[in-house]
Amino acid sequence: VKFNNCAGNKGVRYETNSLDFKVRADGTLYAAHHLQLPPKQLVLLVTAWDPQSLARWEAVVRFLVADKSQHNGHKPKGRKAVPGELVQQQSDTLLPWRQHQSGLRRQKRDWVIPPINVPENSRGPFPQQLVRIRSDKDKEIHIRYSITGVGADQPPMEVFNIDPVSGRMYVTRPMDREERASYHLRAHAVDMNGNKVENPIDLYIYVIDMNDNRPEFINQVYNGSVDEGSKPGTYVMTVTANDADDGTTANGMVRYRIVTQTPQSPSQNMFTINSETGDIVTVAAGLDREKVQQYIVIVQATDMEGNLNYGLSNTATAIITVTDVNDNPPEFTTSTVKQPQKGVKTSVVITRDLTRSPVGQAGSRNWGGMGHPTTTHTHPHFSFSQPEAPREEIQHFAAAVDYEMNRAFMLTVMVSNQAPLASGIQMSFQSTAGVTISVTDVNEAPYFPTNHKLIRLEEGVPTGTVLTTFSAVDPDRFMQQAVRYSKLSDPANWLNINATNGQITTAAVLDRESDYIKNNVYEATFLAADNGIPPASGTGTLQIYLIDINDNAPELLPKEAQICEKPNLNVINITAADADIDPNVGPFVFELPSVPSAVRKNWTITRLNGDYAQLSLRIMYLEAGVYDVPIIVTDSGNPPLYNTSVIKVKVCPCDENGDCTTIGAVAAAGLGTGAIIAILICIIILLTMVLLFVVWMKRREKERHTKQLLIDPEDDVRDNILKYDEEGGGEEDQDYDLSQLQQPETMDHVLNKTPGVRRVDERPIGAEPQYPIRPVIPHPGDIGDFINEGLRAADNDPTAPPYDSLLVFDYEGSGSTAGSVSSLNSSSSGDQDYDYLNDWGPRFKKLADMYGGGEED
Repeated sequence: VKFNNCAGNKGVRYETNSLDFKVRADGTLYAAHHLQLPPKQLVLLVTAWDPQSLARWEAVVRFLVADKSQHNGHKPKGRKAVPGELVQQQSDTLLPWRQHQSGLRRQKRDWVIPPINVPENSRGPFPQQLVRIRSDKDKEIHIRYSITGVGADQPPMEVFNIDPVSGRMYVTRPMDREERASYHLRAHAVDMNGNKVENPIDLYIYVIDMNDNRPEFINQVYNGSVDEGSKPGTYVMTVTANDADDGTTANGMVRYRIVTQTPQSPSQNMFTINSETGDIVTVAAGLDREKVQQYIVIVQATDMEGNLNYGLSNTATAIITVTDVNDNPPEFTTSTVKQPQKGVKTSVVITRDLTRSPVGQAGSRNWGGMGHPTTTHTHPHFSFSQPEAPREEIQHFAAAVDYEMNRAFMLTVMVSNQAPLASGIQMSFQSTAGVTISVTDVNEAPYFPTNHKLIRLEEGVPTGTVLTTFSAVDPDRFMQQAVRYSKLSDPANWLNINATNGQITTAAVLDRESDYIKNNVYEATFLAADNGIPPASGTGTLQIYLIDINDNAPELLPKEAQICEKPNLNVINITAADADIDPNVGPFVFELPSVPSAVRKNWTITRLNGDYAQLSLRIMYLEAGVYDVPIIVTDSGNPPLYNTSVIKVKVCPCDENGDCTTIGAVAAAGLGTGAIIAILICIIILLTMVLLFVVWMKRREKERHTKQLLIDPEDDVRDNILKYDEEGGGEEDQDYDLSQLQQPETMDHVLNKTPGVRRVDERPIGAEPQYPIRPVIPHPGDIGDFINEGLRAADNDPTAPPYDSLLVFDYEGSGSTAGSVSSLNSSSSGDQDYDYLNDWGPRFKKLADMYGGGEED
């Protein structure tokens, strides 16, 4: 048979558990020499291991010993294996096996998958292939593979997955044997219609233990005692250390040893320890309490069966007290009772027998008394400390006495030796006394039941979000006090607390990337104070664990680079930086935008790995200069964020070493970004000024050519009879009747004026005509009608300029090119025709009638 390296690892080595078979480097299993195989099934274990990653794979191969007699109906008696001959397998295994053509025909069997071993704490990369599952029908039909069970479709989810087409199974993250030591999965094979092709097979995945846990002692300090004068082998105490690693392997096998003993008297090895159980016993005689009252022994626990070179170690301290024998009972002499504040000590004076042995150990089980309440108000709060000298007071502690629970205690206290009296002592072994204890109430500080309190939430929650209620409890139930809350420490000023109920809300957006965050935790301290006399306060710490969200787009690095104008000389390595953490960072996707099209035409990006890529020229030549190349960088968050960053690439001619030449650097230098921006701003300002000037000129031209319908008389530029100043008459004008040029005296508005020559060009008084009203929203077809109606109303309006009045012209003398009214009058007797004045409108009709009548006029 031949083993296929499905994982594609290079340098894989193979081993077998038999010297009769070997595996070549290409995975071929062969017989190492001539041998006689027994006429039965042969089982062989083949191990493949990678020297680089130290990963190991195992497969169990079962063989049927074939002989020609099997085909002739004879009982098989075994056969000889030829060196180098490929051996026929019995059944399929986890790896795809290739059958030798000259062997037996393989019968249809279910899959046989040996256990899969996966080392814990693997560094990946992930997903990491474990094994490939194949069916012998995959050459005939398309098969889809799947796995089910804990770690696949059951919690913990997606620890393992499988490629449905190729059958390669992967582990997606590092394994922890201390979390779960094994997994049981089932593999399924179905066709494209979902029909079962093979029976489901069981996959057993075992997590290989690594020595990644130190032995941990149950206690750091162990206290034990041994009587003075004890014989060697006397039990003292037991120390215990546990190792979280596999106890069936050397990784979890702990061994103990004594490192040091202090003091080293009378011998440096007064004690020994059982390396497997941790029992400490005496190993030498000579324990004397009057010389050495206490020994301090440092004990070391090491895994790997105690191997100090490879194992992990930890230490603990064993304090061994040498005790005395008991020959004096305790005795009460006097007692005093104090009224303590709650939680404060109260004392009962207890004295010792003066006749006790002067060499007895003060405070030992033989010398000291053991006090405890025996009758009224038995309460677990009371305990006794042992005296250190004869007739010394013994303090009776009222531990955690609470006024709100009990205001007074009445106890009967009994004291006795911790050890029985030595033989031959004819005394009572105990003494009793009555004790009354009163408790005085004091103001106690409020306290937070949960301190430190830890909450978890995602970063970026909006302002005003209620996080939790961090309330304190006031133990003074009989004082009717109010508790007020305030902030004591809020480094980023992100939180608010309700002063009355302790509700915590956000005052700003919480950002995990802030400098105030340490290990994803933001910590704030709050104060709870009551209004007692005197006031008391307590503090509580709130820890907020911020879960990262993908709120930071990646940034391209570097921002500037240099490349040769011809390709294949050098490239630009680019990467990205993201303020978020895994899984909202890499692997990154680098790509060029489609617009402008010149970017993808001139440049190309080659992906190196999840964090790096290369930018290079696509065309054979690019003119030297500075180019802004936009690159879109996308992270792997959910949802992913992208950012279009611009890298400034200086393209220049290069020498044979790929370095930019001095001339090329000068040629590639161009205007900087600041200069280009300044030029663009100047151009925009200039174009804006030109546009404003053109608009102003257009508007002025429009105003000049626009004729208003109704204007003031002084601004009217139409054909009017202009008013001239009077210049007086000449001698040649005396024969003209000037009274004809005067306005008739019958007009009411001039009756009161002084007689004589005068001009009447004032606006007559009369009814105002009705002019058409201009519509608010004019229609283009109504403009002509509106103008014509306005003209007709103005022509028939006697109050509109020019007024129907006679103007007086003085004689200007002969030879005047302007002429005079007298000349007009004199010419009226001739052939002059004034009928054309009728064409000028009603306002000139009177003049036409006045001067167009002939000599009779």
